[in-house]
Amino acid sequence: MAYNQKDYYFHKAKSENYAARSVFKLQEIDDRFRILKSGFQVLDLGAAPGSWSQYASEKVGPKGRVLGIDLQPIKITLRNAVFITADMRDLKLEDIMTAHGITPPFDVVLSDMAPKTTGIRITDQARSLELCELALQTAERFLKPQGSFVCKLFHGEDFELYRKALKEKFTRVEVLRPKSTRKESKEVFFIALQRKT
Repeated sequence: MAYNQKDYYFHKAKSENYAARSVFKLQEIDDRFRILKSGFQVLDLGAAPGSWSQYASEKVGPKGRVLGIDLQPIKITLRNAVFITADMRDLKLEDIMTAHGITPPFDVVLSDMAPKTTGIRITDQARSLELCELALQTAERFLKPQGSFVCKLFHGEDFELYRKALKEKFTRVEVLRPKSTRKESKEVFFIALQRKT
């Protein structure tokens, strides 16, 4: 790998006991757009290794709940969070939520899902878009009116199409490339606010 995996944000995450440096991307999004509040229910898609859930757990506090889902097992334990190892595509989400005492809708749906990269730009972008569409479908099922949706996309030709789809469903759609994003990364984050009823 050309980049330095153990950069400033890696060490900062370690010193603050976060599972990964990606926590600072969510922190910057939340600092700017105030999406996470005490008592909120949060659905975290692509949650492994768990740093976004850690941050969300702190922000929603003991009265809030976090449900994290990923193909990879999540090894951290949080008092107000439940983690499920599963593929979003064949998951009976309602059943899982009920079994864990979580009742939708959610105030916030987060997606840091990313495909296994091939190094072929068009392929990786297409797979990233597919995951974003899956995340949006999930948000449409489980996000409450006026709720917020955050989704990571590898920037490509479909960027504007996806933004347009979000604008049809949310009052405000912002795009952010957080400061902690690695220079060589093509990822951007959509922050969709105030889901339309």
